[in-house]
Amino acid sequence: MDKDLGQKRAVQYLYPPIDPFDQRMMDVGDGHTVYVEQCGNPDGVPVIVFHGGPGGGCSPSMRRYFDPRVYRIVLFDQRGCGRSRPHASVTDNTTWDLVADIERIRTALEVERFIVFGGSWGATLALIYAISHPERVSHLVLRGVFLMTQGELDWFYGGGAGRFWPEPWARFVDLIPEDEQDDLIAAYHKRLFSGDLRIETKYGRAWSAWENALASVYSSGQGGEAPGDYARAFARLENHYFTNAGFLDRDGWILDNVDRIRDIPGVIVQGRYDMICPPVRAWELARAWPNADLRMIRNAGHALSEPGISAELVRVMDQIAETL
Repeated sequence: MDKDLGQKRAVQYLYPPIDPFDQRMMDVGDGHTVYVEQCGNPDGVPVIVFHGGPGGGCSPSMRRYFDPRVYRIVLFDQRGCGRSRPHASVTDNTTWDLVADIERIRTALEVERFIVFGGSWGATLALIYAISHPERVSHLVLRGVFLMTQGELDWFYGGGAGRFWPEPWARFVDLIPEDEQDDLIAAYHKRLFSGDLRIETKYGRAWSAWENALASVYSSGQGGEAPGDYARAFARLENHYFTNAGFLDRDGWILDNVDRIRDIPGVIVQGRYDMICPPVRAWELARAWPNADLRMIRNAGHALSEPGISAELVRVMDQIAETL
């Protein structure tokens, strides 16, 4: 879950724009090629960015949270989205495929350990990767924590968030016949995978608009209309992952395994008024993880581009740089 919103409000806190010194399409098998780029200092401290969604893709602004003199910044588009191909494909596209792709990227770039930086679904993937490969992670920097639990899905797609945002919720729900409204993830799945590009794009835009409408604490409740190809990929991938409970073998898997990362230092930056990923999950994670530093940001919602969140993330990365 994630996409930039209101970026100009936060730009003053970021480092200047930079271009990659390396861009490549990596064959990861299963018919997928993944876009990978590197920015900043080629000899710097490796940091890898996990974008949200699933399906959000990376953007140039994500390069700008790191001092380019200090960090070797690695970004990649996860399977099926952004510049990775095939576009919008859910075939051989699971959490465990992504974890394996990260290891392929790490090996190809000859990196021993990364600082892992991720928000929303990117925070989910960061935690799952760190639990799976704790020896490969030096720090975790998380934003807008999503633990991939049924309770979180019920909140966002079962009417909890809709109690605060009834107008965009009605727009999201009213596209579905009344007799299917008790399971909106399943109802949208039927349409997002209908095989009719027009229908998939229409419902992809509606799915994306519901999420975008709630991303920022400054939102008017209008989600906007995303480009059709982007919205379709974003919605199909999110829906695919949520239909399959993130491909985790039980609800609560992350908290059940958090002991595996107990020695990894981490910072959690969480918007106090995050309507997409409520702060209680970040709080629960911090309670279970002794090395976590929870920083609750007043007057902030979910979006990476919230001014308070952007400012704090840059501060965190600068603080880590001072200790290296």
